[in-house]
Amino acid sequence: MEQTDNLNIRQFKPLITPNELKKELPETEGAARVVANSRQSIQDILADRDKRRMVIAGPCSLHDRQATLEYAGRLRELQDEIGEKILVIMRAYFEKPRTTLGWKGMLYDPFLDNSYNIEEGFRRARGLLLAIGELGLPTATEFLDPIVPQYMADLVSWAAIGARTAESQIHRQMASGLSMPVGFKNSTDGNLTAAVDAIKAAQSPHSFMGINTDGQVVIAETRGNKYGHLVMRGGSQGPNYGSEYVAFAGVLLRKAGVSCGILIDCSHANSGKVHERQREVLFDVAEQVKQGNRSIAGVMLESFLAEGNQQPGKPENLEYGVSLTDKCIDWNETQELIRYLSDTL
Repeated sequence: MEQTDNLNIRQFKPLITPNELKKELPETEGAARVVANSRQSIQDILADRDKRRMVIAGPCSLHDRQATLEYAGRLRELQDEIGEKILVIMRAYFEKPRTTLGWKGMLYDPFLDNSYNIEEGFRRARGLLLAIGELGLPTATEFLDPIVPQYMADLVSWAAIGARTAESQIHRQMASGLSMPVGFKNSTDGNLTAAVDAIKAAQSPHSFMGINTDGQVVIAETRGNKYGHLVMRGGSQGPNYGSEYVAFAGVLLRKAGVSCGILIDCSHANSGKVHERQREVLFDVAEQVKQGNRSIAGVMLESFLAEGNQQPGKPENLEYGVSLTDKCIDWNETQELIRYLSDTL
């Protein structure tokens, strides 16, 4: 009989289960407290019960433990300074969606050599989330593969569904079962409708196939996520952070019965993918907040220790504290912009 199955699969490799990984790297009491408290704070900010705003800041993707923890330590010190007005959340992205090809992130290729040691990627990613949590800093990430949350979601305070996956039924179902607030980005063409539809879909219960913490294939039955919200990131037609766009988004959300606030992504299409222009976006958003806009719950910044980006390569040849993917603003500008928003409040 001719073989008709798995013709393009070279091999199957066993993968550590979520429970096994959690036994190796268990959630600590301190990290759990940070996650629980920050999730509640994020929910309160989105619902306008907490008058602070949130800032999600960090590199486009993580690749270096030492530089990541140095950056996290600086963010933590800044949070101590401005915590009465701003909730700072560190961007900790381990999966990178690709239009064609490229480095897929620490989770998939932790050694930066195309060896795709995904099990080591999980260990490094979970280890970093634990270390950042122990510093007292909440984290945000984008969930791309639907099985990943079982390995790491207990350590994450805010999650994103990206512009390319907001229309995906699988990701909407996944979001309906996540334990943290979830931001849906508008489509890459700038259209808001898909993200608003995704928020509505994720609010409802779903049943879908997934894995449990033992790695067993199961049917997951969800309750629905009541804290889905819109992330405006601009589109192919230009930015959408201006007051007229934010007002239009508010009308769409109200018509859809969505009461959560809006986040403005200062990077991506809103900055024309020019990292230096993130400050223009933040200044505009700060002015809207100053004028009394309550629908804007916060902003996102792509930021790292040093400015710009570099190409992936051997770890020993990389420049310390520089992003491997999108270009970032440096630390000095980061703290300047976050302090500016705090002063506006």
